[in-house]
Order: sequence, then structure tokens, then C-alpha cells
Amino acid sequence: MTQSAEEAPETQYPQFPMKRTCPFSEPGEYAKMRESEPVARATLKVNGKPTWLVTRHEDVKQVLGDARVSSNLKLPGYPHQFHIPEEMLAQVRLMLLSMDPPEHTAQRRMLIPEFTARRVKEMRPRIQQIVDEHIDAMLASKGPVDLVTALALPVPSLVICELLGVPYEDHAQFEEWSAAMMNHELSPEEYGAAVQGLDIYLDKLVTAKENAPGDDLISRFIEKNRVDQVADHVDVVTMARLMLVGGHETTANMIALGVFALLEHPEQRAAIQDDPSLLPHAIEELLRTFSISDSGTARVALQDIEVGGTTIRAGEGILALNNAANHDESVFPDAGTLDIRRPEARSHLAFGYGIHQCIGANLARVELEVVYETLLRRVPSLRLAAPVEELRFKDDAMVYGLYELPVTW
Repeated sequence: MTQSAEEAPETQYPQFPMKRTCPFSEPGEYAKMRESEPVARATLKVNGKPTWLVTRHEDVKQVLGDARVSSNLKLPGYPHQFHIPEEMLAQVRLMLLSMDPPEHTAQRRMLIPEFTARRVKEMRPRIQQIVDEHIDAMLASKGPVDLVTALALPVPSLVICELLGVPYEDHAQFEEWSAAMMNHELSPEEYGAAVQGLDIYLDKLVTAKENAPGDDLISRFIEKNRVDQVADHVDVVTMARLMLVGGHETTANMIALGVFALLEHPEQRAAIQDDPSLLPHAIEELLRTFSISDSGTARVALQDIEVGGTTIRAGEGILALNNAANHDESVFPDAGTLDIRRPEARSHLAFGYGIHQCIGANLARVELEVVYETLLRRVPSLRLAAPVEELRFKDDAMVYGLYELPVTW
């Protein structure tokens, strides 16, 4: 027998997002919900509106694979994570993450060739060169350094710039816009200004490539689109924004968090240094552990659906929490413990699931592998240069991470 939650006063619902008390674990409320109320009501802190939180691994997969839910952020009930003014929302052009089929299918099909395992393998030598150059500069400074600004941020930023054909000399400005767009706590005006600033910049860039295509992803998309006609100029600008922001923000945070984790678990770091073949599997465990884009899998029900014995009504918002799913003890025993040899690690949902699974997962994995392997090999004495208690984690951001990671050697 299914049940549907009776509408309680919204002030009685817990507020979302919920803060992690330890970077290696989920918010404490998730475990309680998985145990007693795996599909639970919550209030969005950003706007006070109610939504459903889904916390069990199998239920999160169900939601993300269900055609009866939509990713369309313009639909009423969609659980927005930012202050988006109504007039701005009405003008928003949907990007790949917020599209449903058939539009999503058509655009994704055009992008998939850019991120295949073969294509990413061809990029690996250049990624290695970028990593080596930044570690050279880091070592030349003789430390201590902030690993975020010295390595974690510039490497994926430069990689995605070269892939898209975005001038890297503009990175400081678009990284500022990107960081603002990830901040839950900005005002509607500040959020809108960041989106508008980046879109104006990319509009000019896309226009230039429409007139004179180069050898880059945006240009290739434009050329394919002349035949397939699945997108207009604004769609291309929106796609470029998603690729630029998503292509560096998430990987940069995982680089910093992964290094932090290995410094805090010296026995596991030593195991990788002794046997680098452990690294690909260790990366899956790090992705599972941190689940940095916890609430990026927002949906809205198109019709009544049953999830975990609870009926979610048409028009109600859903957050399928991958951090909760990735700490589900029924799938990952002793889930709060980092274990680079964990056999089930690759069952994680850190890249999402279903038709919206992260298209750049292959690229992210290669970047992480090259960075971790090179850093552990070339700087074996790397250590924190500040007490753990002083590190600032991104509890206010859409993508979890570290603001700085002071290290020395």
C-alpha cells in the first residue's frame, strides 16, 4: 500500500540544503531519512518552497531513470537552488541539463563524440603537459602554496578552454562568474548579473566562431548544427555556458578534495604510491565519498509516481540526492569510511544516472588520474600547511569543495 504525505505546515519541514559536519560524510539528516523516511518532505532554504528529498540508492536511480519526471527548470514545482527572479526565469533558455527528450536527445547526440573514451585518450598527453607545467611552477615557488590556485583550478580550466576554444587569458573573469553562479547565498540581482555577464561574453565568442569556425568543440557543434539544425544561436551560447562552467568547476573541486583526502589518509596514499594501478579505482571511491554535486539532480514530477512507498504528485519537486545514495549502507557497507579498495565503489551515482548522466565523466576521470598520479609521484612529501580545522569548505555552494588548500613539501 502506498502513502502520500499529508501536507503539514511548511515551516515544520527540515530546511534544504543541509550542512555536512564532516567532509568525508553526508549530512547527518540523510542517514536518519534513509532509515525512517527515505522519501521525505523538506523546505528549500532559498525560497521557502516545499520539495521531496529522495535518499536511498535504488530510489535515486529510479527517479533519475523515470521518464515521468522532468528536468525542465521552468516548470512550476521545480526545486530551484538559487534566487532566480520570475522575470529572468521566463526568459531562461534551457540548457542540456534542464532539457527533456527529444530536444535533450538531439543536442546530446551531437556532443557525445567530443567525450568518448577514445577522444579523451587522445587528449591525455596535453593534459599531462598542463599538469607537469603547473607542478613545475608550484615546485619552483618552494612552497607553501594554495593547491587550489596553483593546480586544482587552472588545470581543468585550461583543459576546458582548449577543448571549447575559449581564450584562457579570460579565465579570471569567467571563473569569477562561475563561482558566483554556484553560490546558494547570492541575491537574485547578483546571480542574474553573473549569468548575464558570462552569456554576453559567450555570445560574442559564439558569433565569432559562427563567422570563422576553428578546431574546437563549439565550432564543431556549430558546423554540425548547420546540417542537423537542432539549436539556434542562443542554444549554442547556453550549451557553451554549461560546458565551460561544468567543465572546470566540478573537476577543480574534486582535485582539491581528493588531494586533501589522500593527505588525511596517508596509508591509502602510500598504497597508491606503491601500486599506481590502484588509482583508477581509488578515484571512484573519492567520487563516491565526496559526491560534490549533491543536489544537482533536481526534477519535477509530470504525473503521480510512487517512490519508496510514497506517492509524489504531479507538479511536485524532487531532489534525488546522490550524496545520500552514495552513503547508503545497503550498497556501500561502512559508507563513511574512505576505502580505495572498496569493491562496490563504481556503483556510485556521483555523475548522476540515466539520460542526464554527466557527459564529461570520461574527461573528468582522466584529469583526476593524471593530476593525482603526477602529484603523488613528483611531490611524495606533500603535506598540509595549515591545520585541518582552519580549512574552509564550500558549504554555501552548489558544488562542494575547498576554497583554499595550503600545502607544502
